Amino acid sequence: MSSYKVKEIYYTLQGEGARTGRPSVFLRFTGCNLWSGREEDRSEAICKFCDTDFIGMDGVLGGKYDALTLASKVNELWPSDQGRKYVVCTGGEPLLQIDEELIQALHQYGFEIGIETNGTIIVPKGIDWICVSPKANTEVVVKKGSELKLVVRQHGIDPKMFETWDFDNFYLQPMDGPYLKEFTEWAMDYCLQHPQWRLSIQTHKLLGIR
Repeated sequence: MSSYKVKEIYYTLQGEGARTGRPSVFLRFTGCNLWSGREEDRSEAICKFCDTDFIGMDGVLGGKYDALTLASKVNELWPSDQGRKYVVCTGGEPLLQIDEELIQALHQYGFEIGIETNGTIIVPKGIDWICVSPKANTEVVVKKGSELKLVVRQHGIDPKMFETWDFDNFYLQPMDGPYLKEFTEWAMDYCLQHPQWRLSIQTHKLLGIR
């Protein structure tokens, strides 16, 4: 029986990308293969701009779970029988832990399963919505999915690198930080000149929600 280390589980609105505004249970796993999550390691990390706390199991409903218990906990947060249940598996890097046992358990509760991944790990069968966010200086092996969401502007990575990949949606998301205004203007201009791409804004930060 598999076990899963979870940072936090909470119910909110999806804040970015193609499913912005959709009610979702966020299931955040601990750990990542591109950064330890510790500030003292950020300068040496492969991905240096991550703004998410995925260390430990001390968040809301965080802990170590088996598949059925975890799926049940996710289900308890869904407020009613209205709408199609949707869970977003994120991290860190959720594919370090997600397996077919958990996928099956979540499906048994009627959840559509989405993941947000850096694309460096093969996706197991059964995931319903695959969002890949490529990071510079990595080997992305997931080149097909529902949504490619590129954070810009990363050094050493360009939207043109991904335009022939097999995704249903292509998004540019300005990197948060001191250059957010500049990066947003760049992304807006790029989308206007290359209409294959759409602009993704982190609306959850604008709304002050998780």
